[in-house]
Amino acid sequence: MNNFKNKVFIITGGGTGIGKATALKLADREAKLVINYSSSETEAKKVVEEIAEKGGIAFAFKANVASEHEVNNMIDQTIAQFERLDGLVNNASITAQIPMNDLESATDDVWDSLYDVNVKGMFHCVKAAVPHMKKQKSGAIVNVGSVAGTTGIGSSIPYAATKAAIHTMTKSLAIALAPYIRVNCISPGAVDTRWWSGNEDKMYQLAGNLPLQRISSPEDIADAILFQLKQESVTGQVFTIDNGQTL
Repeated sequence: MNNFKNKVFIITGGGTGIGKATALKLADREAKLVINYSSSETEAKKVVEEIAEKGGIAFAFKANVASEHEVNNMIDQTIAQFERLDGLVNNASITAQIPMNDLESATDDVWDSLYDVNVKGMFHCVKAAVPHMKKQKSGAIVNVGSVAGTTGIGSSIPYAATKAAIHTMTKSLAIALAPYIRVNCISPGAVDTRWWSGNEDKMYQLAGNLPLQRISSPEDIADAILFQLKQESVTGQVFTIDNGQTL
C-alpha cells in the first residue's frame, strides 16, 4: 500500500482534528474516503467539500461507532460505493473531564459511554471491515490511542483506561489478523485540536515537562498514521508521538 491512489479508507471521527488532517492528507494522495461522524455533521460535510474541490472523492456517513448496526451499515455503504476497503483509521473517541482524584464522578454511565465508543466502537469497526480486507488479502488498520493509556494521566481515569485497552487490543488484533491485515496504533501526547483551545493551561499541566517544548499539530499525527498505513513491515506497534512527554 505504498501508493494510496484509488485506495479506499474509512476515517472515523473524520470531521475534525486528527481525523480531518488524516483525511485531507490521504485525499492529496488520491485516495477515496469515507468521512464518518456522529455529531459533527457540518464539519464532516465541509471536509468532503474540501476534498471535492481538490478533485478528490469522498462522502460523509453518520454512524455512532458504539452501535454495531450503524457501523455495519457504514461498511456496507462503503463497499456498495467503492467495491473495496483498504484501510480503517479508528479515530472516533470521546472523553469526560473528571479530576483524577474524584472517584465519585467516574460513574457507571461515564465508564460505559467511554468504553462503548472508545474500545467497543473501535472493535465494531474492525469486525465489520475485516471480512472485506480478508477477501482481498490486504488491509491496514490504525487505532488512535493516547499517552494517557501509558502514563495513566489524562482527562479522567476511565479515559486513560480505555486508551490502555486500545493499545492492548491493537496487539491482540495484529496477531489475530496477520498475515494479510496489519494493525497498529498511534499514541499522541498533547495535540492542538478543539479540546485544546481554551484549555491551554490545563493541557500544559497535564502534559508536564515537554523536552521539545512544542505541542503536536493534527498534521503531525496524521503523518504518522499515513506511515503506519503504508509501511508493510510494521504491525502490532504503538507509536508514541508526544514531544518527549513520556521520557
